[in-house]
Amino acid sequence: MGFKTVTVCREGSSLVVTLNRPERRNAINLRMIEELIDATRQAGEEPSVRSMVITGGNECFSAGADLKDLLAVESATECAAYFRQLHRMNDVLEKLEKPVIAAIEGFCMTGGCEMALACDIRVAGERASFAITSSRIGTVPGAGATQRLPRIVGIGKALELMFSAEPINAREAHRIGLVNRLAPAGNALKEALAMAADYEQRAPLSHAFIKRAVRQGAQMDLASGLELEIFAATGIYGTEDRREGITAFLEKRAAQFKGR
Repeated sequence: MGFKTVTVCREGSSLVVTLNRPERRNAINLRMIEELIDATRQAGEEPSVRSMVITGGNECFSAGADLKDLLAVESATECAAYFRQLHRMNDVLEKLEKPVIAAIEGFCMTGGCEMALACDIRVAGERASFAITSSRIGTVPGAGATQRLPRIVGIGKALELMFSAEPINAREAHRIGLVNRLAPAGNALKEALAMAADYEQRAPLSHAFIKRAVRQGAQMDLASGLELEIFAATGIYGTEDRREGITAFLEKRAAQFKGR
């Protein structure tokens, strides 16, 4: 697929995907969904890619789902099919066995915020703003906010944000845990790439196993989650990277991980 709604480039070991519909404030349409899925799969298939960074540029992360697509939806069946496409995109981001970092500047609204919630880490420039605006237009969030947002910021704060439909600034988003790190305005991508450069020094299989244990464990009771953790910890024990990591530590040198 030739990309039209996103651009894709390499920055070191990171695959940087930039939402590229500035005339629509990076609103997510059906083509963008498919292109983001394709880019994510590309990141997963390339061993030299160690992380994926999603950005919307310096002006706007994403204003949300493209209302032109929604206006074309006429039945409940069509509506469910449309939202399943958004769920499919976010599910692919969550299941990528590499860190996914959202670098956010400007507006990060509703569907765009829901996509950011599906990323592992969120870095925001100080002028970024966040909102789930569904109640303002008489709808319900359909791309994961009702489920992911409470898991990240807690039920009370998630309900407050979705009831009010008012934006919060980056500092408040950071205070409540919606954002992992703040950066000076215009520097979210730089900060995200610096984080990715740190991750590059760690074992990629560790990242994959940790991400799977955390994501799946969050859906389980504690006892089941701890069993999953034991499975992950023992499953990685026979890998070359585990042997290299411990050997390098004992020899006081940098480990050379291969992802094997």
